[in-house]
Amino acid sequence: MAGSEAGMKAVSPKTIVWIERFVWILIYGGLLTVIVGLFITRQDAPVLGSVLMVKGGIAAGAGVFLIWLRSRLKPKDS
Repeated sequence: MAGSEAGMKAVSPKTIVWIERFVWILIYGGLLTVIVGLFITRQDAPVLGSVLMVKGGIAAGAGVFLIWLRSRLKPKDS
């Protein structure tokens, strides 16, 4: 792209706001799911607890990935 930094893509401000909100939903929701999974694992349901911990970790990891992705984007000039 002419006039932009290497590796950065211009996107609409609405997209950036959506990504920023979704990041925190994934991170906090994922960590909450991991905690619930830990609790359930200790309450005689190890398989369900392990599944919740894995899925919560994946969600939190996706949130971290979106933070990296957001750092590579820049808003379009209106």
